[in-house]
Amino acid sequence: MGKNAVIIGAGPAGLTAALELLRQTDIKPIVLEESSFVGGISRTVNNGGNRMDIGGHRFFSKNQQVMEWWETMMPIQGSPSLDDILLERPKELSQGGPDPEKEDRVMLVRDRVSRIFFLRHFFDYPISLKWSTFAGMGLWNTMRVGFGYIKSAIHKLPETSLENFYVNKFGRPLYEMFFEDYTEKVWGVHPSKIGADWGAQRVKGLSVMSILKDVLTKPFRKKSIDQQKVETSLIERFIYPKYGPGQLWETVAGEVVAAGGELRLSSKVKGITVKNGAAESVEVETPEGMVTIPCDYLFSSMPVRDLVSAIKGVDIPAEVSSVASGLPYRDFITVGVLASKLKITNGTKIKTYEGRVPDTWIYVQERDVKVGRLQIFNNWSPYMVSDYKGTMYVGMEYFCDEGDDLWEMTDHDFIEMALGELEKIGVVDRNDVMKADRIKVKKAYPAYFGTYKEIHKVREWLDGFSNLFCIGRNGQHRYNNMDHSMLTAMEAVRCVKDNLKTKDNVWEVNTEKEYHESK
Repeated sequence: MGKNAVIIGAGPAGLTAALELLRQTDIKPIVLEESSFVGGISRTVNNGGNRMDIGGHRFFSKNQQVMEWWETMMPIQGSPSLDDILLERPKELSQGGPDPEKEDRVMLVRDRVSRIFFLRHFFDYPISLKWSTFAGMGLWNTMRVGFGYIKSAIHKLPETSLENFYVNKFGRPLYEMFFEDYTEKVWGVHPSKIGADWGAQRVKGLSVMSILKDVLTKPFRKKSIDQQKVETSLIERFIYPKYGPGQLWETVAGEVVAAGGELRLSSKVKGITVKNGAAESVEVETPEGMVTIPCDYLFSSMPVRDLVSAIKGVDIPAEVSSVASGLPYRDFITVGVLASKLKITNGTKIKTYEGRVPDTWIYVQERDVKVGRLQIFNNWSPYMVSDYKGTMYVGMEYFCDEGDDLWEMTDHDFIEMALGELEKIGVVDRNDVMKADRIKVKKAYPAYFGTYKEIHKVREWLDGFSNLFCIGRNGQHRYNNMDHSMLTAMEAVRCVKDNLKTKDNVWEVNTEKEYHESK
């Protein structure tokens, strides 16, 4: 009988691990997914032909292996998409690639437009050095920002918190205007209480100097999805599945099953038995009852807190248990709002259909509303909306904690609150709203406070189990991008295939400070 690998979680990390095991080894993957769908937070929710991207996912990576992996799953478009046709917009196309008007398994080439909405004005994201930026801030704030940045360049604070990290990067006035309140919305705690690691991983090389460099070099750059020397936060073009990220992971799941792997949905891991320093079997709760699955290898993308508490057959050190149980998470709620039109219009030089806003994301910095970010699904892909010409589909993103007031609100009350906020900031007229849906996501974001600073103790203990590999965002309690989660899976498979004695390569993904700056 051949060997098997139990994989906990059918998100990007779990499904990547399954497919790579099938491609590179003779080990059979058995993927266990607690929910009834695949993709994790990288899924697409279909509400009557109007699709919601949960979280918003740009398909872009400095890692060429990941880019090629995506493209083998879904080739890049070779003909114009619907919005390209309507706008007569030239686009970099892949010769011989599929036609998105005729085929579904296709990646679209998209332009990135993200802005900040603050003081009822739009600002470029990242903040740009344009007249419109200074005009929106006003003369006094502009002077404060300039002197604040000079001060931060001369006097560096110890990077003991996310607040100090941002102040060092941008100066205190810019931090207070564009980072402080939004960060507290996302995490529910002040940036002074969050570890600087989050900024080091998510912002990395982005700074006022990198923005200035981008401004000076932009006129001489060809817009392309191959932007390996551009800061991740400054990329201008990315690829995107025709029907959102969930389409890609549904495709991958199909490939896994077709190649002989197993995918078991609605299967929640309740216990992991270890023996002689290795995972021996997994107890799974299914609709049919409890089952036990022996394993030769175990790949876990379940939250570290849940993984540790599920392990039995060995005494868990009190310190490990305490750190694991204290790891915090941030939960997430999205409201999809279908409207006949929006009140905000295109004030940019970007050509759009009927003068609509061009943004994929809009970061809401306004202090008088709880919503943190808006997505305009029409702009991610024209095929995300059943009636692209006649409707706009907006995602309103809220950050919360499971069990708090926002989480416990009824769908009706929450949607009413959200629509009131959308109207309050002037994005939509309530009379133009046609439909709204609410989606709740648990443990969307592993957080960098609580006992996080001691997570190395948990990692060292878990790494002591020879056949256990922690992969993905929740599996490592690290706010990874999708490509990083995939790379942790690829590195874990390499450990198995090459019989490596260390798992450092799995944990080192997305820790190097230059990752986003060079290939």
